[in-house]
Amino acid sequence: MITVTEATGTPGALERLADEGVSVWLDDLSRTRIESGDLARLVETGGVVGVTTNPSIFQAAIGSGAGYEEQLADLAVRGVTVDEAVRMMTTADVRAAADVLRPVYEATGGRDGRVSIEVDPRLAHDTAATVAEARQLFWLVDRPNVMIKIPATRAGLPAITEVIGAGISVNVTLIFSLERYREVMDAYLAGLEKARAAGHDLATVHSVASFFVSRVDSEIDKRLSVLGTDEALALKGRAALANARLAYEAYEEVFAGDRFTALAGTGAQRQRPLWASTGVKDPAYRDTLYVEELVAPGTVNTMPEATLAATADHGDVRGDTVTGGYDRARADLAAVERLGISYDEVVEQLEREGVAKFEAAWQDLLDAVTKSLDSKADDKGVDGE
Repeated sequence: MITVTEATGTPGALERLADEGVSVWLDDLSRTRIESGDLARLVETGGVVGVTTNPSIFQAAIGSGAGYEEQLADLAVRGVTVDEAVRMMTTADVRAAADVLRPVYEATGGRDGRVSIEVDPRLAHDTAATVAEARQLFWLVDRPNVMIKIPATRAGLPAITEVIGAGISVNVTLIFSLERYREVMDAYLAGLEKARAAGHDLATVHSVASFFVSRVDSEIDKRLSVLGTDEALALKGRAALANARLAYEAYEEVFAGDRFTALAGTGAQRQRPLWASTGVKDPAYRDTLYVEELVAPGTVNTMPEATLAATADHGDVRGDTVTGGYDRARADLAAVERLGISYDEVVEQLEREGVAKFEAAWQDLLDAVTKSLDSKADDKGVDGE
């Protein structure tokens, strides 16, 4: 397993990100990473101050079986359902990771040191079930530095408000469009208002808004390649950064506004933009593209292990690369639209695909755990004869 502390090359890239106001989170978790001490090393010496998970990450971790054999055997003996088994394993990992990150949480006043766990993706279009699941996950993990991930679907928006209103910190995930991002920020502010009315301490409620990056380029670049003109090809690799930079512009506007200012007076925290899907999909691009080009104060960049190691090895952090680029960003997206590629169509498609991918990964995880539980149950039957 590669760790940041083993990387060589340009020193201090992760530290420079921190100096620029960017929090580095790891987009990965497994029991092996926790029990081997790798996560602790990344936190202590590798600049990692948070962890994000998703159904695909847990499918890869638990589906491999490594580190889960004993718990699977116990769950099989108890005869639990596969859904309960998955929840017991995932929440155990998040609880353990939250304990590793607890010193960061304490040192930063709750700003960092966070570990995210996502509601069952099959509930993405059910508001009430999402709220109930979020409450249950918060109770199961039972750590103050957990963040519950809720997808930014149409049904997810009122769920965000309700969960924030209950005083639970939320990571809003699967944001692709600027319009939906503004709706997410509105849902967060509404949640803070509910939390204040309910008597919750707003200083303890934190949130990030996970704006997905590389998937935007993957889809728009594909369409630009089909067009194949010089103008189209010159726009490849620019749409995702433009989209993210305009999201940051919206963030600056909303959290400088009167509505949030009134809440900030009672301890409310800004909902930070989090750059997700920052692993480069096109090998023609620099592997640190979505780190170096999205440096701005008050942001989070959650990186898969390969991107984290690449940034530590040869990242070129040269200061704020976002706030001066709004006009260029608008021009790039407008140029894509002029070529007949609909921004609205692309981001709607990406949201549908994002939910579907997580649902598929969750089903694969359920299938793998079902197989393991059945195997353990068979072993128990043989031993008892």
